[in-house]
Amino acid sequence: MVNFSYSSNLQGSFERPDGVDKVTANLKFLTDLSFPNMLYGKILRSVYPHAKIISISAKNAEELPGVRAVITSKDVPGLNRFGLIFPDQPVLCEDRVRYVGDAVAAVAAETEEIAEKALQLIEVEYEPLPVIDDPEKALLPSAPQLHPDGNILHQASYQKGNVEEAFQTCDFIVEETYELPRQMHAYMETEGGVIVPEKDGRITVYAGTQHGYKDRFQLARILDIPESKIRVVSSPMGGSFGGKDELNIQPYGALLAIKTGCPVKIHQSRRESVRSGLKRHPMKITMKTGASRSGKILAHQVRIIADTGAYATLGPAVLDFAVEHAAGPYIIRNVHVEGVSVYTNNGVAGEFRGFGGNQVTFALEGQMDRLAAKLGICPMELRKRNLRKADDPGPVGQEIAPTDGAAQVLKAISQSLLLNNKEKREESTSQWKKTGIGVAIAMHGGGLGFGRLDPAGGRISLNEEGKIEISFGFEEFGQGLLSVIEQLAIKEIGCSSNDIKITIGDTDCVPSSGSSTASRGTSMVWHALQRMKGPFKKRLLEKASQCTGVPVDQLYLGPSGIWSCESKTEPLITYQQIAYETKDDPIQIETEFHFPTTPHSIPGGHYLYSFAACAARVEVDVLTGIVRVKNLEQSVAAGPVIYPTGYLGQIEGGSVMALGYTLLEEALMEKGKYVTENFDSYLIPTINDIPLSMNITAIEDLYEGDEYGPRGVGEIGTVAVAPAIVKAIYDAIGLWVTKLPVSREEIVKAVNQREMKEWLTTKL
Repeated sequence: MVNFSYSSNLQGSFERPDGVDKVTANLKFLTDLSFPNMLYGKILRSVYPHAKIISISAKNAEELPGVRAVITSKDVPGLNRFGLIFPDQPVLCEDRVRYVGDAVAAVAAETEEIAEKALQLIEVEYEPLPVIDDPEKALLPSAPQLHPDGNILHQASYQKGNVEEAFQTCDFIVEETYELPRQMHAYMETEGGVIVPEKDGRITVYAGTQHGYKDRFQLARILDIPESKIRVVSSPMGGSFGGKDELNIQPYGALLAIKTGCPVKIHQSRRESVRSGLKRHPMKITMKTGASRSGKILAHQVRIIADTGAYATLGPAVLDFAVEHAAGPYIIRNVHVEGVSVYTNNGVAGEFRGFGGNQVTFALEGQMDRLAAKLGICPMELRKRNLRKADDPGPVGQEIAPTDGAAQVLKAISQSLLLNNKEKREESTSQWKKTGIGVAIAMHGGGLGFGRLDPAGGRISLNEEGKIEISFGFEEFGQGLLSVIEQLAIKEIGCSSNDIKITIGDTDCVPSSGSSTASRGTSMVWHALQRMKGPFKKRLLEKASQCTGVPVDQLYLGPSGIWSCESKTEPLITYQQIAYETKDDPIQIETEFHFPTTPHSIPGGHYLYSFAACAARVEVDVLTGIVRVKNLEQSVAAGPVIYPTGYLGQIEGGSVMALGYTLLEEALMEKGKYVTENFDSYLIPTINDIPLSMNITAIEDLYEGDEYGPRGVGEIGTVAVAPAIVKAIYDAIGLWVTKLPVSREEIVKAVNQREMKEWLTTKL
């Protein structure tokens, strides 16, 4: 059962524009596409996490009937590297492999079976090298150097006041180390697509990505051709959550397509995806937090070690985000945060829903709960006493848009049924099952942050068919962006859903709108429409006035066309008629701008924030250690709700993904190799794991004077769930969990130890 409360007065259809096609299977994912003379590509990846490449022989593979091309590093005409922040990952390794997903060669063949056989015939001679499978080992002076500049990818820090002196004045201090796991994105559609060489010498890349223009830029460098020669079609795709933010199969498909002159499809199996795909950054976070007897936090010291794996991708930005959010929504006088992102021979870690905020918030909220226990006060009261005020600076001292979202979500969750309904707080009737309730809050910055290119834009036009065509460079990967665009257009323009055509995810047809990441899509669509709607409506009304003789001030845009104040049953002139009248001078408005950012030069520092508070009720089976989340409530402050069903889906889906992160999921690696290679041994939540009830409260009020509109909610619903569940476990059985996913063995051991202690106490 799901309850959802919000206050928007929205109009128009709430049916997803792509909903019918999805449920009837009329919509095709990019990996479903087929073309005449299409070949099948496969990628040979390293079997070693670290090794020198002595030699590669493709002779036997090339002679296999049905094989049309084999490529190695010598076949890359341009830059044999890729990477979003800086290109350090080889497309095809020349002389060294650094993780088991490193690509060494690729083949194109007439069938998948032949391509797979060809991979087995490629002979690669390796010389194994020492493996670094732990970031702390990578930091030792004696550790092998994985990259020319060493094993440190990035360092970030923030300091305010003097923590050492402040700790001397604290009445209570909590120091703890938290360990957060590597997590798979577990998207429905694994990495894949089709790359088609066109007759005019261009190539079209049909492959899932979160920013087609950045892919086009990277591919142009690899292929050594102008960007204008590359078209990227990136929508629709079956999920991403950040996992398709970086290039994956695109370079190999493009190289093979150009070499063979034929379309090439590559669609990774789940096992291939596990080996080569990005994962959430594992982190080890040590926090020392001190407070006065009155519950005022005086000092907060943080050390973050992030395992970025073999290559950089977005590792530096993830670390910056974690450092920025290390004090979260609290005002603390003395703070010292140090973070380091380290290269290892583990799988590559990159962008993942929450972007480093989940890891550091788990630790921060754990500190708050432990301090509250030491102080003997309510955990929510401790949070309230230290909560930021609306006009306080951001978490790293930067100027931000004033917001009282932190206080709003804390107040809302304190009034939730879960915390105030005595029936839901009762213990289970079974002596073997203990229940507990926990609460946590989170603060999450939107956009890419200070110092990072964060362009946005859009286009609105009246096309020749008489449709109001709205074009963005975003991608639809299941998050419901099409519905957001439709609902905003209906509200801001005044038309109906039948009047709209949405064009996204095709670099030949859309303006550059920046990436579909960082909870920015909804916000940027809203901002674009605010800029474009006035000029667009003005052009339409002026033309309608010319055609009808009715003054502009007596006209308005409505369903199917332009209406006059006197027309009751049909428009005065239809959009199709206006399109015909303007065919020689089409009505089109474009805009370019950037995501709002703080004026302070804080690397990655954010300006717009969303907030969430989560309350969780768990049931712990003390015999098996199994934890079930029975009830989950979230209050979210992210501005106006644009598409209620999508909003609810994002928070619900994010909650369940975070539940998996907390209780089930770990992409375990040993000596640089994945222990969990497929979904048969990697556990993700099923319908049986979903809470019996999930109540979502949307707080839509923005602070007085806030002109920045709705914030995205793709990430905020994931952040506070883990610490709330873990506090509920403590409430149930008295165990402080410091490592995710929660260990069933640790629970059983803790319960047994507690029972033994109680037994000994009664006997003695």
